[in-house]
Amino acid sequence: MTANDDIAHLEEELPLQELPLDGWHRAKGARMVGFAGYHMPIQYEGIMAEHLWTREHAGLFDVSHMGQLTFSGEGIDEALELLLPADIKGLKAFRQRYSMLLDEEGGILDDLMVSRLGGGAFDGAAIYMVVNGATKYDDIGWMIEHLPDEVVMNHMDEQALLALQGPEAGEALSTLIPETADLLFMQSGLFAWRGVPLWISRSGYTGEDGFEISVPADDVTLLADALCALRQVKPIGLGARDSLRLEAGLPLYGHDLTPAVSTIGADLGFAIGKRRREEGGFIGHARVMKELADGPGTKRVGLTIEGRLPAREGAKIYAGSVEVGEVTSGGFAPSVGAPVAMGWVSLPHAAIGTPLEIEVRGKRIAAVVAPMPFVPHRYRRKA
Repeated sequence: MTANDDIAHLEEELPLQELPLDGWHRAKGARMVGFAGYHMPIQYEGIMAEHLWTREHAGLFDVSHMGQLTFSGEGIDEALELLLPADIKGLKAFRQRYSMLLDEEGGILDDLMVSRLGGGAFDGAAIYMVVNGATKYDDIGWMIEHLPDEVVMNHMDEQALLALQGPEAGEALSTLIPETADLLFMQSGLFAWRGVPLWISRSGYTGEDGFEISVPADDVTLLADALCALRQVKPIGLGARDSLRLEAGLPLYGHDLTPAVSTIGADLGFAIGKRRREEGGFIGHARVMKELADGPGTKRVGLTIEGRLPAREGAKIYAGSVEVGEVTSGGFAPSVGAPVAMGWVSLPHAAIGTPLEIEVRGKRIAAVVAPMPFVPHRYRRKA
């Protein structure tokens, strides 16, 4: 197994744009690859070392490829509740929720974070949303098609986005911005650093405590330098971000989530509250209700794998001689010390403890359906 094996599925041929920190990454020796239409840092000193540093200290990720959107105007809550299964009406200022865009058949078009703004952030807009980089233009088109004229959407391509993740992230960020120490998981707020406005949420996609920081692109280099000057923080590439989120059991859009799969099958029903389930009124509601009642045909599961050979995306999953599913994410998990995978299997084979086999390089290897996350989440939920 090599680092190249781990990151091959992240590389793609695209007409590439540059991130605001492109030169900064290159000056720090990053290996750059194409991902989601951008030159992005895949690694600096190595995926394994960067992964373990983030689990033990704090890692700084550049996620400026993601789409940052704001919404304002009359009837915004009702309009967004048509597009999202989230409870937008019940979303308080400075709080955020995980949600999805669904198509008419209930397939997942994207997963995202949605926040209620406050404090005059982003010129007084009401709602802030972060969508995946590879799908942001499709998402924008979908929302334009379905939003009423009274709701104004703004794509903030002048903003960069950093993610500071790890058990020492809170200590590190509070050194620069002491007020952030009061934030708890999925809370957010408007802060200032050296006169620069920052929208910061306590969230991320590694399973660790951490923050996502929206910063004007013109100021992101200064902030990245200040963070990486702290003893707890090192820059971390996209390769370790992928292995960290896999260990945390977090799905990656375009791999574990696609328009072909459903919210309930993906085990994301927690993102649809009781009121939204009962009232419906969002695109894709019929499939959600049917699968809540009858169960999905397939389900996203975690898999532990016997031996050291990792199973990659696309590997077929078998129960005896019958093909029952496919791996959608897989690789060596540094914090586990063994290969793990995520995949979709038919519902009768999705129970924890079910023995299965995965075809890897022409031979079958033993696997077992396992609970996720593979490592415990360490979000800061209490003061």
